[in-house]
Amino acid sequence: MKKVIWIILFWQLWLLCACSSVKMEEQDGYLLKGVEVKSDSRLVDGSQFLPYVRQKSASRLSAVLKLNRYKDIIYDTLLAHQTCNDLRTALQNMGYMNASVNVREIVKGKRLKAVYELHPGEPYFVRHLAYDIQDENIAQVLQTYLQSKSSIGDGMKFSVSELETERKKLTTLLQDSGFYRFNKDYIRFSADTVMGSRLIDLKLHLTKYRNNGDAVEVPHPRYYIRRINYHSGDNDSVIHLRRRVLEENTWLEEGMPFSATNLQKTYNSFAKMQAVRYTNIRFVELPDTTLLDCNIQINNNKPSTISFQPEGTNTSGDLGAAASLIYENRNLFRGSETFSIQLRGAFEAITGLEGYQNQDYMEYSVETKLGFPRFVAPFLSKSFRRRSGATSELSLTYDMQNRPEFHRRVFSTAWRYKWSDASRRLSYKLDIPDLDYVYMPWISSKFKNDYLDSVSNRNAILRYNYEDLFIMKIGFGLTYNGGRHAMRANVETAGNLLTGVSSLLGRGKNARNQYTLFNIAFAQYIKADFDYTNVMSVADRQSLVFHAGFGIAYPYGNSNILPFEKRYFSGGANSVRGWSVRSLGPGSFKGNKGAIDFINQTGDMKLDLNLEYRTYLFWKFDGALFVDAGNIWTLRNYADQPGGQFRWDEFYKQIAVAYGLGFRLNFGYFALRFDMGMKAVNPAYDTQKEHWAIFHPDFSRDFSFHFAVGLPF
Repeated sequence: MKKVIWIILFWQLWLLCACSSVKMEEQDGYLLKGVEVKSDSRLVDGSQFLPYVRQKSASRLSAVLKLNRYKDIIYDTLLAHQTCNDLRTALQNMGYMNASVNVREIVKGKRLKAVYELHPGEPYFVRHLAYDIQDENIAQVLQTYLQSKSSIGDGMKFSVSELETERKKLTTLLQDSGFYRFNKDYIRFSADTVMGSRLIDLKLHLTKYRNNGDAVEVPHPRYYIRRINYHSGDNDSVIHLRRRVLEENTWLEEGMPFSATNLQKTYNSFAKMQAVRYTNIRFVELPDTTLLDCNIQINNNKPSTISFQPEGTNTSGDLGAAASLIYENRNLFRGSETFSIQLRGAFEAITGLEGYQNQDYMEYSVETKLGFPRFVAPFLSKSFRRRSGATSELSLTYDMQNRPEFHRRVFSTAWRYKWSDASRRLSYKLDIPDLDYVYMPWISSKFKNDYLDSVSNRNAILRYNYEDLFIMKIGFGLTYNGGRHAMRANVETAGNLLTGVSSLLGRGKNARNQYTLFNIAFAQYIKADFDYTNVMSVADRQSLVFHAGFGIAYPYGNSNILPFEKRYFSGGANSVRGWSVRSLGPGSFKGNKGAIDFINQTGDMKLDLNLEYRTYLFWKFDGALFVDAGNIWTLRNYADQPGGQFRWDEFYKQIAVAYGLGFRLNFGYFALRFDMGMKAVNPAYDTQKEHWAIFHPDFSRDFSFHFAVGLPF
C-alpha cells in the first residue's frame, strides 16, 4: 500500500513537471500554450513587458488538473494585435520613437505559443530643455529646484515616464509651498523632433490659475493656515486625547503655508493612534483672502475591550486545552497609550512517561504590555520625537510551567522601539534592554538520574538548559519589503554589559569560571540572522520565489553553550520540508529517536535555501512545487552531537535536499498551507539508499506532511 501511495505522488509530480503535452478537449482555434516577450536590443528587457500582454496562457498545473475554463485560453488574434499596439506605445514612451512590434505564432498541432518580438531601434535624446513658466511667484519658488535638483535636462534619454515623474515632483513641491489649489494639469510638455536626427527639443509649460474654464487667468494664490481647530465626530462631543497630544501629531502649523505633505503626515500620525477610529480634515477658505481654517475631526475608538480565546492542543498525541483572557485599554493616559494584560492557562494530559508521580502538564502565564505612539526617551525635543515616527513599548511576562519532569518559571521584560521610513518599505526595531530570568525550582529525581547526573547518559547541552539562567540582551533589526525583493536582518548580543561591570567591580567567578548576577550565571553570546526573498513573475498569477536564510550565534566569555531558546533547528513547515520540525541536523548527526533528541538536534548556525514555483489554480486555491536545501551546524565540537560541527571541507556534503508539492487556501489576509515534502539527499544516513533518497524513495521513511498558516517565506 505504501508503495502505491508513493507511485501516485511521484506520478503527480512528474505530470506537473513534464514537458509533454496534456490531452485537452477539442476546441475551435488554437489553445494558447505559452506567451513570451523578446527584444532584439540588449538595452530592453523583454520580460518586463509581460504585464502589457492582454492574453495569458494557463499554468501547467491548472492545465493538468483541468481547473481553467478553456474559452479563457483560446488564442485571440484581435487581442494579440492590441497587445502589439500597447507594446509599441510603451516603447515609444521610453524614448524609442521608431519602435515596432510583431507577434510570431509557433503552432504545434492544436497548440500555439505567442512570441511578441520587440524591435526598439535607437532611443531619442533631449537636445535642449526650455521653461515657459507664466507665473512669476511660482518661477521664484521653483528656481533653486530647476537649477540643481531637477531630474530632467539637456542630454537625457527621452522618456514619458520621466516627464510624468517630474510633473508629480513639481506639483508636490508647489502644494507644499502653500499653493493649495495647484494640480499637475497646470503643467504640460511640448516636444519637437530635430529633422534628420534622434534629438528632441523639449519645453515645460506651467500656466496661470483659472477658477473655472471661463475665468480669466491670474497668478496662483498662495494659502496660509490661519487657525487649527479640533472637533469630536462622536455624539459625546468630547475628544478623549490631551491637547498637547493633538498638537504633537498635527504637522500643519498656524501662520505657515499650506503643505500637502504635512497634511498626509497628520493623517498618518493620527492613524497610528489606537484611540482614534478615523480622522477627517477639512479646510475652510476665508472670503476674499488666501487664509485657511483647518478643522480636524477626531472620531474616538472604543476605549477598552475584553476578549476570550479558547484553543485545543495536541503535542505528539497528548491532548490538552488552553484559554486566554485578554483586556486592552487603547487610551490609558489620554495620549493613545495602549495597555493590555493577557491571562493564559493550559492543561495537557501527558502519556507514556514511566516512573513519574504526576502525569499532567499545567501552565499559567500573565503578559502585560504598555505601548506609546511616540518616541519615549529623556532629553528629546518635540520636533525630533515627531520626526522619528517611532513607537515605544514596555512588556512584562511571567510564565509558570509544571511538568512531570520539572517545574520552570520564566520572567521576561523588555523595552523596545519601532519605526519606519517615509515609504514604509523599511522598518526598524531596537530592544534596549531585553531581560529574561529562568528559574528551575524543582526537577524530579528520576529526570536528574536519567539525564542530568548519570555518567553514562550525561548531556552537557541538556544540563545547561535545566539550570537557573539570566539573559540580558540588546537587539537591533531591520526589515525591507519592496514588493519583488524582501530582506530581514537582526543582530543581538547578550552579557557584554554585565561582564564589563563585573570585571570593573572585581567580582569573583563561580566554580565554572563564570560571573554571576544574584548568584546566577548569565548568558553571553552574539547572534545574527539574515533572510532574503526574491519574487519573480513568470506569467499571470505565476511566480518563481527564491529564498535564502542564514543565521549564526556564538557563545563566548561567560557561556560555552547557547541557551536553548537561542539555538537553531532545521526541518518543518518553514525550512527543509522533507523533514519534520526539529528533526534535521546538526551536520550529519543522526538522532536516536529518544526523549532528548529535541535538545541534541539544535545548532549554532543555520542555512536555508528554497526555490518555489507558485501558481493560481481556481477559486481561492493556489498550488506550489518546491525544492528546499539546508541544515544546521554547531561551531564547537560537542561530544553529544557527533558529526554536528561545521567544517569547511565537510559542510557542503552535509546539506540536506528535499522536494515536494503544496496547496494553499488563500483568503488574501491569511492563507492555510498544506505542504508534502520528500527527502532527496539525506546527510544523516546508514546506507547509500538512505543517503540518495531521491533515487531510492521510501514513503514511510522520506515523507513529511506540514500544515501551517501563512506562506513559508
